[in-house]
Amino acid sequence: MTQELKLYVRTADQTRRAELGVDPQSTGAEILQAAVDNWSLPIDTDYTLVNTTTGKALAPGERLSQVVRPGDELEVQPVLVAGG
Repeated sequence: MTQELKLYVRTADQTRRAELGVDPQSTGAEILQAAVDNWSLPIDTDYTLVNTTTGKALAPGERLSQVVRPGDELEVQPVLVAGG
């Protein structure tokens, strides 16, 4: 049986924060989608997931077990697009 990975996820403005127990095989994209759905974040915005403990961005397809440790804090950050 796979051990659950305990993490913290927050929004960039720090108005929302949650402690999660997730499958280590989950991906960054799955965490982002859950945050958008559960927190009713704007769906017309692209987001990136940053491990604020290490200061590194997670690639959407990366398995959490490869890039985070228990207790790390992940931040959902909107991707700002310049120009238009």
